[in-house]
Amino acid sequence: MLKKLAAIMMSLILCTSLLVGCSQKSSNNTKKIGLIVSTLNNPFFVDLKSGIESEAKKLGYNVVVLDSQNDPAKEVSNMEDISVKNVDVVLLNPVDSDSAIASVMVANNLDLPVITVDRAANGGKVVSHVASDNVEGGKMAAQYVVDQLDGKGNIVELEGIAGSSATRDRGAGFDNEIKNSNLNIITKQSADFDRTKGLSVMENIIQSKGDIDAVFAQNDEMALGALKALQDANMNDVLVVGFDATDDAVASVQKGNMAATIAQQPKLIGETAVDLAHRFLSGEKVESFAPVELKLIAKK
Repeated sequence: MLKKLAAIMMSLILCTSLLVGCSQKSSNNTKKIGLIVSTLNNPFFVDLKSGIESEAKKLGYNVVVLDSQNDPAKEVSNMEDISVKNVDVVLLNPVDSDSAIASVMVANNLDLPVITVDRAANGGKVVSHVASDNVEGGKMAAQYVVDQLDGKGNIVELEGIAGSSATRDRGAGFDNEIKNSNLNIITKQSADFDRTKGLSVMENIIQSKGDIDAVFAQNDEMALGALKALQDANMNDVLVVGFDATDDAVASVQKGNMAATIAQQPKLIGETAVDLAHRFLSGEKVESFAPVELKLIAKK
């Protein structure tokens, strides 16, 4: 990762030296917000984008949207591109927290303010970070699993993209709470927040780890993939808990298939990010972290 990051950093030094001459801030009469989103191939981030665009419209901002397609190099390129589109501030939803350092530094070199959204950046200077309290969300998921299994059982944990703050924080909240119980996490494997990967990873786990009582997936896409694998294997009694409360996941919970999901509110996260950007651009001092409330949605 360090070698990869170093290579990206070297390339951005060259790129930003070229961009400094042509980058322009918008005039005082123009209001424009840049949004760089990790991927639009995930319902959660589609909802995040929707919340940003609707709140921006209310406040009189135009939004320029670029999709990083889950590619850290594409994210850096997007930051370079958006810096010449006359935006006043960039809302950055990173692919992962480590590679986001390079993206943030592109903006820093151009004095372009950045607010990270949902996932943090592990370096560089940002105005603020807007997200759910992912540690608390992981803890909520663990408490639900412990209660449902009466404190005993075997758990599989499907992790998100390595290096992302969401993966780290949700995992920490869940794992620390499980340590205080008699439940066992028998394996933790990455499925990159992806439904198809969640399916294939879970299929492999079922083959190697037969005795499974519950699955905690760090997002709903992986949870839905894992659920399909379990259903195909006639393991319908396994508790599946996700995170994000996407429409598909909530529908699955209501049907009694998934057991629960931790409800982030992506539209509200987006709205909060725009409100914070507006206050910052209006000259107000803003908080370094703006948490957005979570809640548990479970089958009744």
